[in-house]
Amino acid sequence: MSANPDHPRRSPATVVIVGAGPRATGLIERIAANAPELHGDGAPFELHLVDPHPPGGGRIWRPDQSPLLWMNSMAEDVTMFTDASVEREGPICPGPSLSEWAGRLREEGPPHALPPELAAEAAALTGRSFATRRLQSAYLGWVYERSVAALPPGTTVHEHRDRAVRVTGPYDGRQQVWLEGRTAPLTADAVVLALGHLDAEPDAEQRALTAFAAEHGLVHLPPEFTADSDLNALRPGEPVLVRGLGLAFVDLMVLLTEGRGGRYERGPDGELVYRPSGREPVLYAGSRRGVPYHAKIGYSLSGERPPVPRFFGPAQVEELLSRPGRPDFRRDIWPLIAKELGFAHYHRLFTAHPERTAGPWSAFEEKYAACPPGSPELAALVAAAVPDPADRLDLDALDRPLTGLRFDDHEALQQELRGHIEADLARRHDPAHSPDLAVFLALLSVYGQLIRFGDIGGWWHGFFSFLASGPPGPRLEQLLALSRAGVVRFLGAETAVAADPLRGVFRASSASVPGHVVEARALVEARLPEPTVDRSRDTLLRSLHRDGAAATPAGLLAVSPADARILDRAGRPHPRRFALGPHTDARASGAFARPGTNAPAFRQNDATARALLRCLRDLSCRASLTA
Repeated sequence: MSANPDHPRRSPATVVIVGAGPRATGLIERIAANAPELHGDGAPFELHLVDPHPPGGGRIWRPDQSPLLWMNSMAEDVTMFTDASVEREGPICPGPSLSEWAGRLREEGPPHALPPELAAEAAALTGRSFATRRLQSAYLGWVYERSVAALPPGTTVHEHRDRAVRVTGPYDGRQQVWLEGRTAPLTADAVVLALGHLDAEPDAEQRALTAFAAEHGLVHLPPEFTADSDLNALRPGEPVLVRGLGLAFVDLMVLLTEGRGGRYERGPDGELVYRPSGREPVLYAGSRRGVPYHAKIGYSLSGERPPVPRFFGPAQVEELLSRPGRPDFRRDIWPLIAKELGFAHYHRLFTAHPERTAGPWSAFEEKYAACPPGSPELAALVAAAVPDPADRLDLDALDRPLTGLRFDDHEALQQELRGHIEADLARRHDPAHSPDLAVFLALLSVYGQLIRFGDIGGWWHGFFSFLASGPPGPRLEQLLALSRAGVVRFLGAETAVAADPLRGVFRASSASVPGHVVEARALVEARLPEPTVDRSRDTLLRSLHRDGAAATPAGLLAVSPADARILDRAGRPHPRRFALGPHTDARASGAFARPGTNAPAFRQNDATARALLRCLRDLSCRASLTA
C-alpha cells in the first residue's frame, strides 16, 4: 500500500517489531483495532516485522515441524481475539477461536494454500479436539493476515526474514535496528521486542555436563525447544536419562516412540497398548516432583462460574503495592492466592455438589471470608464443613504428591506412578470433581493479577504449569502404555543427576527409591531454558542489557507494567522501546488464551498498542508543526 498523498511533507511514521510470532500478531491486531481512534488522521504509517521464521506462528508454532506434535489446549480454548472479559481501553474486535475457524473452513472450503493434510484435520476438528501444532500455525497465519488487512489505509507492512542483532539510537530520537548480515539498519520511531522463547547459553552445571559428555563420548542435550533437538544421537534400546516431566518431556516421548515407528492399539479390554518398532531408547524420566503434569481437564463447567477475583483481585494488589518495600511472594502474596483458590474450590463444591458438604454455602462463605489466610481457624472451618478429606483442597499435596513416600525397589515406584497417572486421568475427566475446574479458572484469574508485581520468581510459574498447563489426557494414556511396555521408566521425586568420571557415565538417583541408581550414556534436559537476559543467545537482548536496560534479580528484562516500555537501570521508561513476552518481568501465561478469561497478554497488547499509536501521533503532530 502506498503512502497517503494528502500528507506529502511527512515521512512515514515507522515501527519495527522484532519477532513475528503469536505475540507480535496479537499486538498488530490491537494496533489495527485502536488505530481509528488514535491514528485516525490518515498519516502514513510503516510497520516492519523482523523474524527468520514465518509471521503468525513464528519459531515455536512454525509449520515445518512433526505432525505428531499437538497443542496442549483444546481447540475451543484457543483464541487470539478480545472479548468482553478483557480489561482494556481499546475496542473489542471479536474473532473465531481455533475450533470456530476450522468450522468456517468446513463451511466455506479451505483456502488454496492450506495443505491437504491440514484441510483434512480442520474438517475433522471439534471444540474438544487437540489440534496439531501445524494446524495452529495455519490459524495464527490467518490471524496475522486478517490483522494486517485491518491496519489503516496507507499502512505499509514489510516482512524481513532476518535476525535483529542490536538496537541503537538516542534516548528520545529515532532508533536504528541492525539486522544480521546487513550494513544499513532499519530506522524506526519506535521498536517493540516480541521475541518469544529464546535459546540460552548453558549455566555452570550444564557446561560441566556437556564437557563431561564430550570427554567420555557421551550424549548431553541441554535445555532447548524439543522440536529443535537433534535426537538422532539417542540410540535404540539404550537407556537415556531425562530430567523433566512437563510438556517438553511429552514432546520428547512422542518423537522417540511414534516418531520412530511405534504405534498404539487397543487391547481386548480396551486398554491402550504400545507396539514398539525396536528403534526406541529406554527413557528413565524424573523431576523434582517425580510425576508428570496434571492432564488437561476433559469436561466443561456447567452452572455458575466461581466469582473470582474475590480475595486476590485489584484491591488486594493495590494494597500490597502501596506498602513500603517490595512484597515478598511467600509471606505477602501466596497466602492470598491460596485463599482465592480455596474460595473457588469450595464455591463449586457447595453449589454443584452440596450433598458432600455440611451446611449452606452462604454460612460457609461468610466464615471463610473472616478467617485469615492459612490460619488454623480456616483449616478448622473447612474440616467441619467438608466431611470427606478427599473433597478438601490441599495445595501442598497437589504440588508434591510423592513427598515423604519411599519405595523398596524400582518396580514398586513404577506401580505407584502408573496408579497416580490413572487416578489423575479419571479425576480430570469426571465432572464429579468439578471443583478442580473451578480452581483452574481461579489460577487464570490469579495469573492476571500477578503480572502487576513484575518478577516474582520461578516457583509460581512452575506451580501454575503443573496444575493448569499439562498435556492432553490422551498423552498421559500413551505414557501409561509406554510405561507398561518398559519404554518409559520413572525415576521418582527429587531426581539428581551426576557425572561419574570413574565409570564414564551419567548416574541418576531419587529420593523415592533410596540407594537405587540408573546409569546411562545419554542425558536429556527436557525443559525450555530459563529466559534470562545475561545468558540469552539473542544478541539483541544481550546488547540492550549491556547498553543500560534494566534486568530483575532473576534476569528478566524490566518493563513498565503500564505499557511495556523498557526500563533503564534508573527505572526510567524508554519513550521509544517496548518489550512483550516471556523474557520480560511482565510475562503472561501465553500469547493466545482461553475465551472469557480476561487474558493478561491481550490486556498488555492493547495497552502497548495504544502507547505506540499515541507515540506516533505525537511525532506526526510535531512533523506537521515543523513542515
